[in-house]
Amino acid sequence: MEYKVTYQNNVFYFDEPVTALDIVGHDKSIKAVLVDNCVKELTYVISKDCQLKALTTVDREARGIYEASLRFVVAMAMKKLYPELRIKFLYSISRTFYMHIFANELPLYEIIKKLDAEMKAIIKADYPLERKKMSKNNAVRLFRESKDYDKIELYRYRPEKRCHMYFCNDYYNYMYSRMVPSTGYVADYKLLEYGKGILIQYPRPDFNGQIPNFEDSPAYHQCLAHAYEQARLIGCNTVVGINKRILNDGELDVISLAEANHSRQLSDLGYRINKDKTRIKMICIAGPSSSGKTTFANRLRIELLSRGIHPIRLSLDDFYKDHNIDNGVDVESVEALDIELFNKCVLELFEGKEVLLPVFNFNKREKEFIRKEKIKPNQPIIVEGIHALNDEVTKDIPRENKFKIFIEPDSQISLDNHNPLSLTDLRLLRRIVRDHHFRDSSAETTITMWESVRRGEFKWLYKTQEDADYKFNSALFYEIPLMKKYAMPLLKNIDKEDKIFPIAERLIRMMKHFVDISDTWVPFNSILREFIGGSCYEDV
Repeated sequence: MEYKVTYQNNVFYFDEPVTALDIVGHDKSIKAVLVDNCVKELTYVISKDCQLKALTTVDREARGIYEASLRFVVAMAMKKLYPELRIKFLYSISRTFYMHIFANELPLYEIIKKLDAEMKAIIKADYPLERKKMSKNNAVRLFRESKDYDKIELYRYRPEKRCHMYFCNDYYNYMYSRMVPSTGYVADYKLLEYGKGILIQYPRPDFNGQIPNFEDSPAYHQCLAHAYEQARLIGCNTVVGINKRILNDGELDVISLAEANHSRQLSDLGYRINKDKTRIKMICIAGPSSSGKTTFANRLRIELLSRGIHPIRLSLDDFYKDHNIDNGVDVESVEALDIELFNKCVLELFEGKEVLLPVFNFNKREKEFIRKEKIKPNQPIIVEGIHALNDEVTKDIPRENKFKIFIEPDSQISLDNHNPLSLTDLRLLRRIVRDHHFRDSSAETTITMWESVRRGEFKWLYKTQEDADYKFNSALFYEIPLMKKYAMPLLKNIDKEDKIFPIAERLIRMMKHFVDISDTWVPFNSILREFIGGSCYEDV
């Protein structure tokens, strides 16, 4: 039966099934396709009427496919060059992924030189990546032969009886993603020696499909390394490790263990601030969306109160310029804030004056001066907001009088050694659950606006974190098992024809490997309560 495919304003008619590759051709710049808004591999078989769109590295839908395919090629090359070395991929700084090499005694520059040559050879050969469906038992047998025991353990928690595997020459692997059709499609990359491992750069849609210039973030890298080491010490740096903890130790112990890390960090913060309390007049808190800033600020206030320090809190949101919250206006820009008013209010507070402070009315889009505050000597001010660490905002306050805190969930969890979980996906899950619970927003709405949120973070926020005096890791290793029951129904409700379906599918694929955990033992002051509800700070 004849059917038609519309591609680039042209209509093609077929009476037999064809692949997307047959239509778009062997243009290596095309990494995947949209078939009626659904992301598909180039090997996808088409047999009915549809609209077809090519995806390149300029398109965000192709980013994950390119990255997963590149990880496949890196792992393939390392397997051939150093079959006895064990590697692990993690997400890292400057929009890269990081390859850690276990028990390595070889010079990194030598590994990079050989790895680059082998990858170039694999890419030049343009080996096909063949996707095969098989039973879970057969997949386990193959991974046992390749000594990928971490993958075998993960498959025990995989609910499906059948799975996919990608074969390339004599190598096989599964990257939990759609893939390019052959190795020649991932020719654009850079390898950089960094610390004790290797950073892999690749094209990004937010840089018009180009590889961004490397921007070192030593403080952030150190924070990620510390997060990984902390998770490894308690056996919770993998999905399997977390599942075992839950099943063996019980929900109460698992939740208590994770929350203890937050309490320890807060105690450390309290000690540091108390030690320099005569110097510190302003405590600045910033972090990306869904980091748990509100709960953190409340808990930090309690921690400081326990040490005899009585801070007051100011939100930069209350210092928006009037009538500035409107369509087409970048409300995340530093220019959206009334910086002069903020500094005037703060300086008058430090002078011991009673100050009438603004509270921004988001319905009227204007400030209302209805809050009176007066502080005592050595009483610090906690300031929250995306620009709180930006010295332009607090320009009249000397640096030595500011203590800067950057908060973010730096979760270094992996499905297996070759498949890290996205740091950003954890925050997206939090936001989906929170927006639905508190704002009655659909998952579609939250996911659709997420790219805009991320652009604002990269533009205004991340460059300020290197100047932070403290990095607070707000991740809780039990949160995905817990949020699973909240997020899964919302994501499964997204139509397969929806443009954001691939993102929902990726999140579902990630969560399904975790065992469930209830929220019975989650403390009322937990950062997680900010997203699932039941926080003791909701009305504070």
